[in-house]
Amino acid sequence: MRDPYDVLGVAKSASPAEIKKAYRQLAKKFHPDRNKDDVKAKERFSEINSAYEIVGDETKKAQFDKGEIGPDGKPRFTGFEGFGAGGAPGGFTRGWRTGGGAPGGEQHYEFHFGNEAQGGRGGFDPSDLFADLFGAGGRRRGAPQPTRGDDVAAAATVPLETVAHGGSARVILPSGRTLEVKIPAGVDDGQQIRLRGQGQPGAMGGEPGDAIVTVKVAPHPYFKLDGRDLRLELPVTVYEAALGGRVETPTLDGKVELTIPPHSNSGRVLRLRGKGLPPSEGKIAGDLYVSLKIMLPETASSDLDARMREWRDAQPYDPRAKMS
Repeated sequence: MRDPYDVLGVAKSASPAEIKKAYRQLAKKFHPDRNKDDVKAKERFSEINSAYEIVGDETKKAQFDKGEIGPDGKPRFTGFEGFGAGGAPGGFTRGWRTGGGAPGGEQHYEFHFGNEAQGGRGGFDPSDLFADLFGAGGRRRGAPQPTRGDDVAAAATVPLETVAHGGSARVILPSGRTLEVKIPAGVDDGQQIRLRGQGQPGAMGGEPGDAIVTVKVAPHPYFKLDGRDLRLELPVTVYEAALGGRVETPTLDGKVELTIPPHSNSGRVLRLRGKGLPPSEGKIAGDLYVSLKIMLPETASSDLDARMREWRDAQPYDPRAKMS
């Protein structure tokens, strides 16, 4: 197995943040979901995860840097140096014997545990060594533990109508996968939806992370979102503003009739209760605030001009008098 630093493309002196950044970039690039038919990419992804299990773990990184474990995470058996030395106290010693105990006088090793001058075996049992290295039942201590995958962030921009009535939206995750996200009716702008198990895969069989989707409301042609309320600027004619009447007004649930009081000026605000965002998660429904805007005809009219001059001469008034 290759050196984990080489696999991740980082120096031995790299900080934990640099190592994690390199891992995420490579894992995203070689993720099986993005390379479904590429066997080499899957192998590379596995190699990247194995490398990060070593240098991404503070304890294992220190052990690897000291040479105590190899790139595969297994201990290096440096404690057997006594085979080539000659009987240090408590260590291994060896000697050659010929004939006698071996049929045909063949040469063989005879191993002695401990310092025989101090009582032979010295109380050392070779099974103790392997128990220390591998633990009870031959299981290696410090084996990699399952770890949960990282969460990922995504955004879903949805029309105001979807927010009002509920629906679904497509989001693209950092891995490149596309998901259909259910949008509940009445969701707030900026509210987050958690998709369980749709984040980065876990290591060593650990559970995957989650995808955190932030809902953003797209601009609407004439409604403006104000918390859970809606605001609308409604054009009205001169005679509707002067005489009053009932006019059709759009809402997110269709058109309704709005009563305009006589002698209404531009900027007058009328409220339609409950015509904002619908109730959701204990929050009450919002209202629709309608601001009147008096509009003249788009085409010029000599008759209108004559009437306005007559009105000006017969009933002049100064709407700016209070500003002086």
